Amino acid sequence: MRDLKTVIAFTIKDMVQRKSFIISTLIILVLIVIGFNIPNIMKALTNGEESSSADKVLVVDSTNLFEGTLENLNQMELGDEFQITNDNVSFDEIKTKIENKDIDEAILIEQKDDGTYTLRYIVENKTQVVSVPEDIINAVSTIYTNLQISKLGLTQEQILSLAPNFEVSIEQTEEQEVSGNIGVMMIMSLILFYAIYFCAYQVSSSITTEKTSKIMETLVTSTSPRTIVLGKTIGIGIVGLIQVCLIVGVALISAKAFLEPGLLEAVLDMSKFTPYLAIITIVYFILGYFAYALLYALTGSTVSKPEDIQSANTPVAILAVIGFYLAYFTMMNPTSELNQFAAIFPISSPFCMPFRVMMGVASTSEVILSIVVLLITILIIAKVAIKIYSNAILNYGTKMTFKDIVKVYKDKNN
Repeated sequence: MRDLKTVIAFTIKDMVQRKSFIISTLIILVLIVIGFNIPNIMKALTNGEESSSADKVLVVDSTNLFEGTLENLNQMELGDEFQITNDNVSFDEIKTKIENKDIDEAILIEQKDDGTYTLRYIVENKTQVVSVPEDIINAVSTIYTNLQISKLGLTQEQILSLAPNFEVSIEQTEEQEVSGNIGVMMIMSLILFYAIYFCAYQVSSSITTEKTSKIMETLVTSTSPRTIVLGKTIGIGIVGLIQVCLIVGVALISAKAFLEPGLLEAVLDMSKFTPYLAIITIVYFILGYFAYALLYALTGSTVSKPEDIQSANTPVAILAVIGFYLAYFTMMNPTSELNQFAAIFPISSPFCMPFRVMMGVASTSEVILSIVVLLITILIIAKVAIKIYSNAILNYGTKMTFKDIVKVYKDKNN
């Protein structure tokens, strides 16, 4: 136990003193602070003035077809500022107004010789729009319809019967109810994946670097390979967990300090985050990290040059990506059998099960089964990794092939 603590302490100290770790962490934290400050930066660039995205639209009803009711356009929250006039404004006059930036667009309502009416939508350049905005067409049509209905002398009940107000609801046929924001879950799954993946990747990089600098020879002579593997895995995991907590903490503080109250809640529904979910997420982060870190410890011990790390780690990286996408895409249908499988399958369960818990579709028995399967998988990987590590760690030759790894493992068992 003492040797294990020594290796853990050595690994933590080595990780936090690396310039790459310090610089990358600082860059991430600075980017987070800047990201949450974007609204304030934009406001500062505009000298604190509120920028308005509303277009000024001139509506010309020279025949007074709408009898003054077009003023209702400004109460319909269409996102534009409407200027209504019954004057006979020509196309050339509208062109001049647009060029002078008095208006952005114009709508001409004209009567044809056959008694029908046309709606001409005038802009500076046709490339600005694909077609006449549908919401404006619907609004104008609704105002005209209401005007004509009011002239028929209908009762309020008859008017309501022409345009009933339907109450809309969503129901599902499956008995198991699903709740939660899919967008939030996918974002959190992505964050969890990268946290596990990059923390685990550091194990392989650390082992290969120490082999190159011959530090491993000193470690092997002073403690057992088992202690080295577990110590380095735990040490890097602790640093990774602290880094993730630091990033999340800075993000939460920045959101609280720089964003307008209620803005974050309006974009991301955080109501499903509970202490139980937080514990489950941390548990699966730790277990998922151990599973992939031990695999990377195995690949790191098979190479002796840093330039070979990438190719040696490719199989594990592919495995991690498969597990992530299996969890990620099955979230679209969380009650499916494939999603249930992804929550149990050890390469995908760290990315899937926390969000089944968030959605309320994971039973206690499923969570327990998933954790047990993941623990068994970790023990098996640890056993294989430590045995391969013991014989391969002092290999300073060429990168070991899969055939060489199998041979070394069999020789170790003899």
